[in-house]
Amino acid sequence: MTGPDQTGNDQTGSSAASHCRSIVELGPQRVRHLLELTDHMAEVNRRPNPKVPALRSRTVCNIFFEDSTRTRLSFEMAARRLSADTMTFSVGQSSLNKGESLRDTIETLAAMGVDAFVVRHRSSGVPWAISRWTDAAVVNAGDGWHAHPTQALLDCHTLMSELSGSSPRRADLAGIKIAIVGDIKHSRVARSGIAAFEMLGAEVIAVAPRTLIPPHFSTPVTQDLDTILPEIDALYLLRMQSERMSGALVPDLSEYTMRFGLTPERVQRMNDNVVVMHPGPMNRGVEITVDPAELPRSVITKQVTTGIAVRMAVLFELLGSGAAQAAPETSTEVGFESQMEEL
Repeated sequence: MTGPDQTGNDQTGSSAASHCRSIVELGPQRVRHLLELTDHMAEVNRRPNPKVPALRSRTVCNIFFEDSTRTRLSFEMAARRLSADTMTFSVGQSSLNKGESLRDTIETLAAMGVDAFVVRHRSSGVPWAISRWTDAAVVNAGDGWHAHPTQALLDCHTLMSELSGSSPRRADLAGIKIAIVGDIKHSRVARSGIAAFEMLGAEVIAVAPRTLIPPHFSTPVTQDLDTILPEIDALYLLRMQSERMSGALVPDLSEYTMRFGLTPERVQRMNDNVVVMHPGPMNRGVEITVDPAELPRSVITKQVTTGIAVRMAVLFELLGSGAAQAAPETSTEVGFESQMEEL
């Protein structure tokens, strides 16, 4: 399937500035800008009535070919809080089951006046293909093992906010060491997260069995979680993605938990200031055997809350005031602020 090359550059002729398809494609400047917009959206969400007319008359269509709770519902809520009209495409009840192609489906929906497609698909590259078939903005909500940019953005914003304490959010992650633990080979969350964390200056180390590390992986890797626990500022846990595995890549889940899980014993050895993160859903008893609510710096539920603000920021940047005219280096913050002043 035609899509991004190995550097994340679009090979379809579509304008990358019109979409949110990968962290690498967004680049450092847009990543930082979206994090700044997220600050504004988080403020909107703290209001008694967390709704603004920023995307009134715009239509956002969610197309999820894989199961999802957090991402799908947060995109729906984000669009509604910006006053956009929403459509949720039910794959199981669509003409795709009658043999209609994905391209014909997208072109049909686009003809109904869709301004943005939020797409999750089991195959890598699908968001790039869809962007060739429509003039609408395309947001990648997860494509195969490849990318999940909004998850990476919300993870960065959550971590930067937590590390700053009561002060304003940190401007970057310079000097921060993050351990990502688990099934990295099959994880689009890990790929996007590593790209975003490193883009913002963090040092990232992957902790996993060799069978769960992708080939040609440039991030430092260790199989010894206990050795690095005293050195890290954030511990990012991943679940075992059994639905993407073609065979048994670990000998036994209990052995995996013993070597790579967050157990009560590891919590005791871990610095109290370590921020614990997880993208969900959690496999309790596998990658984590403690109640995360009892951990002093667990931000797992904060990640979910931040996800709404991040997805509001992405939709506003793509569809809001001045989005069509804004060059990649031009901020749309003025457009947002002017709309806020009218409320």
